[in-house]
Amino acid sequence: MPGSAPARRSSTGTARTDSPPTNAISARRREMSTVPLKPLPPGMDNPHYEFSPFHKRPKLVWPGQARIAFFVTLHLEYWELLPPADAHRDPRFVGEYGTFTPDYRTWTQREYGNRVGIFRVLEVLDRHRLKAGVAVNELAAARYPYLIEQFRRRGYEFIAHGTSANRMITSKMDEAAEKATISGAIDAVEKATGARPTGWMGQDYGESHRTPKLLAEAGLDYVLDWPNDDQPYAMNVGRPFVSLPNQPEWDDVQQLWLRRIDMPRYPDLVAEAFDYLHGEGGQVFNLSLHPWLIGMGHRIKYLDEALRRIGRHAHVWHTTPGEVARHYRQVAMPD
Repeated sequence: MPGSAPARRSSTGTARTDSPPTNAISARRREMSTVPLKPLPPGMDNPHYEFSPFHKRPKLVWPGQARIAFFVTLHLEYWELLPPADAHRDPRFVGEYGTFTPDYRTWTQREYGNRVGIFRVLEVLDRHRLKAGVAVNELAAARYPYLIEQFRRRGYEFIAHGTSANRMITSKMDEAAEKATISGAIDAVEKATGARPTGWMGQDYGESHRTPKLLAEAGLDYVLDWPNDDQPYAMNVGRPFVSLPNQPEWDDVQQLWLRRIDMPRYPDLVAEAFDYLHGEGGQVFNLSLHPWLIGMGHRIKYLDEALRRIGRHAHVWHTTPGEVARHYRQVAMPD
């Protein structure tokens, strides 16, 4: 049609007509730019937590007068070869072959972590005498009993982590589907480990506007999805419920896969962040690791180096996410 923008094409090459033409979008933007903004009251754009300036908070004290709480979060994930057609996946992780299925290349690359990489990571954590919290997908809990037993023997904590690596919670889901995702993950972890998890980490940190409330209603005590703080804080969900720091800035996938930071820089960035938070005192340091990535032969030595540099510090509480959440509730959220 004259004056219209050409129809966009989908990944299959067919024309798409689901979006308005460019000139209509531009007109709408011009219209919106002339509408005066209403004054906003102080506060947040969501009801889940209150604004809390860091320098006005009371000092947070860790057990043994430690200056920082440090834990490792391992990801035990199952990448589905043929996920359901309505599954929502993090768009940053489109398979190397796009929409072609089955995508064995992407599937087997992720599977490398559960066959090879995880044992290198465990060896490094054992060397530094560290426990971890393990974020476990529902499908991974059933698929990898041998790995679950390896974690159990080491006294690791288990965290519910959605259905699979290519199904994340989003606001496109209805409430019933989201509840089913949450309960399915919790039940699968309990069945595989013998202990009901107390915490949640969303797959790719995905949430809807309902998620914190639904997690609390499911009986969980904390969530690891929100990257807006270096300390725990209470969420407004009707019962005691804690947000623990997510800190994606030193998540291995964020640094090495998405931002493509040079591998030798990894221990520097991790150690520099830890040094600073240790100096401030009362902070949390959550080191998030994906064995399919950090467990590669050319990368694992840099994890060892990062942990060696962290290990130089005194007055560090080496702990797990659940222990941090419990301590915070005791000292900052008394009944």
